Amino acid sequence: GLESEKGRIDREKEQADEAIRTLASRLGRNAPIEKALEKAIADFAEYRQEYLLADNLSKTASGELAGRQKLAFEQYVQGAYFQKILSEANQRIKGMTGGRFELTRREDPEDLRSQTGLDIDVLDHYTGRIRPVKTLSGGESFKASLALALGLSDVIQRHAGGVKIDTLFVDEGFGSLDAESLEQAIQTLVGLAEGDRLVGIISHVGELKERIDRKIVIDKTIAGSTAHLVLP
Repeated sequence: GLESEKGRIDREKEQADEAIRTLASRLGRNAPIEKALEKAIADFAEYRQEYLLADNLSKTASGELAGRQKLAFEQYVQGAYFQKILSEANQRIKGMTGGRFELTRREDPEDLRSQTGLDIDVLDHYTGRIRPVKTLSGGESFKASLALALGLSDVIQRHAGGVKIDTLFVDEGFGSLDAESLEQAIQTLVGLAEGDRLVGIISHVGELKERIDRKIVIDKTIAGSTAHLVLP
């Protein structure tokens, strides 16, 4: 009986020894994997912090940061130059509107889902209120557009180094102006022409054509159109 019991125990021992050898072999293979995994986990925490920093910076630069104003870096730079254009444009529009209007850049978005930074509002000094530029009438919009074009010209010449814009063409828009506004617009353009700029006006407004002493007049006939110069 004892011999039989001993044989059974020996077989169990062999099985246990085999299991130990198998486990030892697996342990030998897994030990370096464990060390590599521990290092990877430690590196992951460091890389995750770097990623979050870079991700926040990227979203900030692209205007995609949640809960913040959607102002991309490109628009931020454009906004800085746009502010200078508005400053120059305001010098023009104040003269054309008797000091009533002043253009302002909208810095606060209507909501956090829309891109912003290059929208224009108008400060109406008659009411003391700021309103969207789209509320301007046709004549007022023309004067604002003319003022912006002149402001853009001034800023480009100031920053472009060697670039000189000495010719300006204005195509229509004068027909939407009342007599007072037309006179203010003419005085602004006359002031430009008195310097070293050439100002060309394309218009069908009779009062405006009478004020211009150097003209290219287009006559339309059945046989076609002809052009002739009118000089003082």
